[in-house]
Amino acid sequence: MDLDTFLASFDGEPGYLDWAAFGPLSPSVRSEVHADAELLGSGRRTGIDLVAEHVLESRQLVAELLGAEADEVVLQPSTSYGLMQAMYGLAGGLMLSRAEFPSLTVTATRAADALGSIDLQWLEPEDGFVTPEVVREAIDDDTRALAVSLVDFRTGYRADLTALRDVIGDRLLIVDAMQGFGAVGADYAAADVVCANGYKWLRAGRGTGFAWFGERALERLAPVLSGWAGTDGDLPIDVVPQPAASAQAFSVSRPDHLAVARLATALRDVRDVGVERIDAELSQRSHDVMSFADRYDVPVLTPRDPRQRAGIVTLAPAAQDAGALAASLANHGITVTVRAGLVRVAPHVGTSPDTLRLFGDALAAFSSARVR
Repeated sequence: MDLDTFLASFDGEPGYLDWAAFGPLSPSVRSEVHADAELLGSGRRTGIDLVAEHVLESRQLVAELLGAEADEVVLQPSTSYGLMQAMYGLAGGLMLSRAEFPSLTVTATRAADALGSIDLQWLEPEDGFVTPEVVREAIDDDTRALAVSLVDFRTGYRADLTALRDVIGDRLLIVDAMQGFGAVGADYAAADVVCANGYKWLRAGRGTGFAWFGERALERLAPVLSGWAGTDGDLPIDVVPQPAASAQAFSVSRPDHLAVARLATALRDVRDVGVERIDAELSQRSHDVMSFADRYDVPVLTPRDPRQRAGIVTLAPAAQDAGALAASLANHGITVTVRAGLVRVAPHVGTSPDTLRLFGDALAAFSSARVR
């Protein structure tokens, strides 16, 4: 698939700027779902096995995009499942920001409460950005791991994984890549664990999670939540074998093969186009959103430097204006996420000029009413 074909595959109605919340399924994913559902409905072993082949394909494609090996990738129902597998296997100091998405903060707290072996080291950066400087000031001899979002769900800040690795040394770096995987480039080799899901930027629907455990993570993390599928060989009947030596140890049960088929299809499309090209296009869409915000004097919370942002642009109107801005966007058919007085605008590479014009019209109407 070339870039033009990929862009044309965004076939939804104009007005959708909420890709950070949910990615409407791509045409290729929808087509694959129908085909595989028919195969699974046949009752033929050949059809069932054919759909199951997407498991290995998905792991290989994730590994290819990460620059890793397939046996280091395990499929999960969601990002949170992968993060649970990582955090419940930890011992010692775990550093993370209180402003992170709950998949990190809640999971870390539950793991600490349940095991008693994790010491939570909370970061509280004023702007919510987990920068190398913030980590450097807080890290101590007890720190064993840093957990961070590749792209912050609230501000759109893109973490510098390379610089964070330089700061933490050989401690574990656990990355929630939900808001960036497949949409922006990243130095994943700097991380030890990367967890994500395909239901947003990959356009694969829910249930399409996965996790990568690098060599250091496999050595240091205990597979506490490992289930029967986390063993080597056939179904372990009448025996309880040790967890697998690979990342498969961090799995509970077999994956949903229809979900895996959706994931494989979406990953294939991204691989064929190239993440670098997608990143460049997405950077331009984010710039377009910021330009409209600047034109109508709506403050932007997201960093201006393209290297520090991805597909999320967060608007921070004055408290008295937030409701009016949200209403104007809704009245113009624009779908965004409004939370705690902030307006999160999330375009994708296929966001059409019509959608951007609607967005501009909504800001113009808001600005006009504000002046009056």
